[in-house]
Amino acid sequence: MTKFKLPTRLDVLDAAHVLDGVAINTPLLRSERLSRMTEGEVYIKLESLQHTGAFKFRGAFNCLSRLDRSQYTDGVLAYSTGNHGQAIATVAKLLGLRATVVMPTDAPAVKIEKARAQGATIVLYDRTRESREDIARQIGETGRYATVPPGDHPDIIAGQGTVALEALNRLGPGKVDVLIIPCGGGGLAAGTCLARDATSALAEVWIAEPNGFDDTRRSLASGFRETNSASVISACDALLAPTPAELPFAINRTGVARALSANDLQVFSAMKLIFEEFRVAVEPGGAVAVASVVASVLSEPLALHGKVIVIVASGGNVDANLFSEVIQTAECIC
Repeated sequence: MTKFKLPTRLDVLDAAHVLDGVAINTPLLRSERLSRMTEGEVYIKLESLQHTGAFKFRGAFNCLSRLDRSQYTDGVLAYSTGNHGQAIATVAKLLGLRATVVMPTDAPAVKIEKARAQGATIVLYDRTRESREDIARQIGETGRYATVPPGDHPDIIAGQGTVALEALNRLGPGKVDVLIIPCGGGGLAAGTCLARDATSALAEVWIAEPNGFDDTRRSLASGFRETNSASVISACDALLAPTPAELPFAINRTGVARALSANDLQVFSAMKLIFEEFRVAVEPGGAVAVASVVASVLSEPLALHGKVIVIVASGGNVDANLFSEVIQTAECIC
């Protein structure tokens, strides 16, 4: 069980102050295609253009900048499928801290190498047979480390909440009807719920998960944290957490209104759409919210009719060969 208390909406506002001038206030661009398809007004928040190529930089900086270094002489310790680890490595270097990151062997090479290039010590593990939390715990017992999980930390959640805070402040809190957020462990969704509350917005928060990794959807239905099968695979490597993180789920269980999903082919088409509209590269996990909107419209044509929608494209750390193949072969969303 986590030792931390739940963050509040005031923590998101405080994180925004800490990140001011440090994080990039990423573009919020109207999608003509998705607006036409939904018969609403659709905006995409391009967090793929954030430092380290993903929203994870926000939580990492908000957390690490607050550490009491005298307590953690061996530096910071993180476990991650890629983007969190890369962000921790980058921020640690920026702040003069040592970093150790536990990452799966099947993480995209670009994510592993970027974290290593920042000077982090990388510990690889087999996600099908080993537990990243157990490995991190064993390492942590050998020294004085600050363990920074990807979701179960109030400063991480608060930092991630600044993504939605920027979008709501840009469009006007009262003008946004739906915020649609990629969901793995749930930290970004939880931060979004807090940001919504901090601005007194009435927007619903929807999550989007890869097919087969709908642990949060099932957890919202059951009221308990459900676990994904270890045998399921997906191209959305950034969202393959085995179960919802404890702190985020405590917020999301009442803050999230709806859960969507998309398969890999739909995700690839969404990557192509984003590239064609904005000439921006988004990784599979970063495109799942766009893909889920398309899937939702096909099954419920009027679900978003007349609404103002903000979709977060959460990351852009995609292998160049995969991205090239997707752009050339994925089905076009017109």
